[in-house]
Amino acid sequence: MLRLHPSTLSIALLGATLATSGSVTAAEDIATLWREGKPILDLRYRFEHVDQDNALDHANAQTLRTRVGFQSGKWYGLSALLEVDNVSRLGKEAYNDTRNGQNQYAVVADPDGSEVNQALLRYDHALGSLVAGRQRINLDNQRFVGGVAWRQNEQTYDGLLGQLKPLDGLTLTYAYLDTINTVFGPDGQHGVKNNPANIDGHSHLFNLQYVLDPRLTATAYHYRLELDNLAFSRAAADPLGTQSSQITGLRLNGALQGVSYVLEYARQRDHADNPLELSSDYYLAELGYTLAGVALKAGHEVLGGDEGPGNRAFQTPLATKHAFQGWADIFLLTPTEGIRDSYLGASTPLLGGTLQAWYHDFRAERGSSQYGEEIDIAYSRPVPGVKGLVATIKYAGYDADDFAVDTDKLWAQLQYSY
Repeated sequence: MLRLHPSTLSIALLGATLATSGSVTAAEDIATLWREGKPILDLRYRFEHVDQDNALDHANAQTLRTRVGFQSGKWYGLSALLEVDNVSRLGKEAYNDTRNGQNQYAVVADPDGSEVNQALLRYDHALGSLVAGRQRINLDNQRFVGGVAWRQNEQTYDGLLGQLKPLDGLTLTYAYLDTINTVFGPDGQHGVKNNPANIDGHSHLFNLQYVLDPRLTATAYHYRLELDNLAFSRAAADPLGTQSSQITGLRLNGALQGVSYVLEYARQRDHADNPLELSSDYYLAELGYTLAGVALKAGHEVLGGDEGPGNRAFQTPLATKHAFQGWADIFLLTPTEGIRDSYLGASTPLLGGTLQAWYHDFRAERGSSQYGEEIDIAYSRPVPGVKGLVATIKYAGYDADDFAVDTDKLWAQLQYSY
């Protein structure tokens, strides 16, 4: 169910009305809302295989995500968007989707169900924009706030998002979040402490980005995450709210003489009613270079650990986690000792598509534990003769040392976008 804080929609409509009243210079036909609108149709079939070196049976999941909707045209800067998603299982239910009770199988976190993915009103102005409703929010590289678009059920947010662009290159972003609609929705809100369908709370996101020139973009951010009904596990003794936090950081990125770079630091502390006292750091250093059409990238990312009681390591509960620390998704929760991820990758055009490969070395941030290594490979290309159809094959192989177990994952996917 779409739930908004009572003031969210009224604030957005008031802002849009005031901005419109001051900028109207010529009459516009309200019929442009549907005359210039566009239907949305997106179909994504996926086969996912998971093989883990433990007592769980191998998982084989076939799912189809169907997305339909409508994006309106603009009338005095106002527009609307509605998207509805359905995720359906195809074939045998030989996997644990976290809701179906098939606990003898490995997890493929794509539960069946239908849900409103986005339902919003938007106002656009030369100086910025205002969005109210259920919406997609992706900030920076999605390390702290993202949509987790890889999973069949996308993560979206109920709330208000405003952006102001008072100067060339300067963007001020504020978001108020009332509810986070997770990838585990739409069912299973109650009694599922570590992966609820909806995360409740009143979170505030502040992001200031200034693009000086291609050599330097500076982004300062402060995220206050109040995640009232989220815990680390389903255990009765595990308290709720342990992932509520405030994250403050600075990100610098750009390109110098063909070499791209990223430098980032953030600090995480406890927030709201979190029973744990948090104090941990995040570091990222990354370099990239393109040589003869091959894009090379190397980096080192650190999520700090901390001594107990409880897991007080640096966590990123709203991130698009699949894009970080390997595609096998071994480190969706940062271990208590933290994690150091040293990685190297490359992508290159091949036979009309794109081939990419990555290597990760995972170690504890505290202590001497060697967690493991991972190799990721993917190839994606448009299907000839069918406009909008893209095929992808993808593999992740995690070789465990001191953390988790050996894990192999294989995906085959077809996606059609109209």
